Amino acid sequence: MSAAAPQKRLTTSAMIASIAAEGQPTRPAPFGHALVQLAKKRKDIVGLTADLGKYTDLHIFAKAFPERFYQMGMAEQLLMSTAAGLAREGFVPFATTYAVFAARRAYDFIAMAIAEENLPVKIVCALPGLTTGYGPSHQATDDLAIFRALPNMTIIDPCDATDIEGAVPAITDYNGPVYMRLLRGQVPVVLEEYGYRFELGKAKLIRDGAQVLFISSGILTMRVLEAAALLEKEGVGCAVLHSPTIKPLDTASIFAEVDRADRLVIVAENHSEIGGLGEAVAMALMKSGRAPRLRQIALPDAFLDAGALPTLHDRYGISTAMIVARARGWLENESFEVPRGSV
Repeated sequence: MSAAAPQKRLTTSAMIASIAAEGQPTRPAPFGHALVQLAKKRKDIVGLTADLGKYTDLHIFAKAFPERFYQMGMAEQLLMSTAAGLAREGFVPFATTYAVFAARRAYDFIAMAIAEENLPVKIVCALPGLTTGYGPSHQATDDLAIFRALPNMTIIDPCDATDIEGAVPAITDYNGPVYMRLLRGQVPVVLEEYGYRFELGKAKLIRDGAQVLFISSGILTMRVLEAAALLEKEGVGCAVLHSPTIKPLDTASIFAEVDRADRLVIVAENHSEIGGLGEAVAMALMKSGRAPRLRQIALPDAFLDAGALPTLHDRYGISTAMIVARARGWLENESFEVPRGSV
């Protein structure tokens, strides 16, 4: 009997691996570059970070406009308070950090200094959901739930580089506080081929199909598009409604698609099953009296493991293969559920 092959040691690069599929086109630092281009025309834009400029792509802005960049150190409460003060003086501050730090460490300052005063601070945060393998200290699986409950806060969950590049000028023009999830570094380019254009507060039908309607945001739009292409080869037509604005939710577009055909509706998100897009859609449908066949693909209500991202995406049910398996199973049996990690 031959000896078992040694297990490959998990490396740091595997834990922070790109969310782009092999061979998928990407663009570097779309947030940083879009902000620089906008700031050339908008003298009121300033950038702030809590010792994470390089890790939120704000270092690109800092290099272009050093006199408009503020390094606040490892002090997220100070970051948000300073951003609020700058907004009161007529600036449009972009405050960047990791999503876990904004949601957990600085929440009271965001609530009292920014949201209650309805100030135009743009909070742009990296490592949303399961986009890092570094475990619960870095995985913001509850940020949408936390900020959805905050009055006056607009929430954006972009899918790719195209989404981010369109969102930056849109949220700058919006006169109020915004929380935007950030994909950093080499960001996939997915939506460009569909002729998609970001509009604040609008969901967009990316593709059509007769059997399944996916309603998705963030990187899960990327994954459901991949899943839809695979299911189409099996004769299953899947529509994809991308909803990058989580709050305010585009209920008109959601209702129009739900009413248009009798389809299995699957809400897919890179967030806990509690308090994110799934619950927002379900609440809107309930209030309107609609009751479609509704299912959810989301992260579990748990502190997630550390590890390699592809492994974790399979384990927690948000990989392309798992989405295909779950959609197929629900079509065949409404009570079906694939155990996480079985694919």
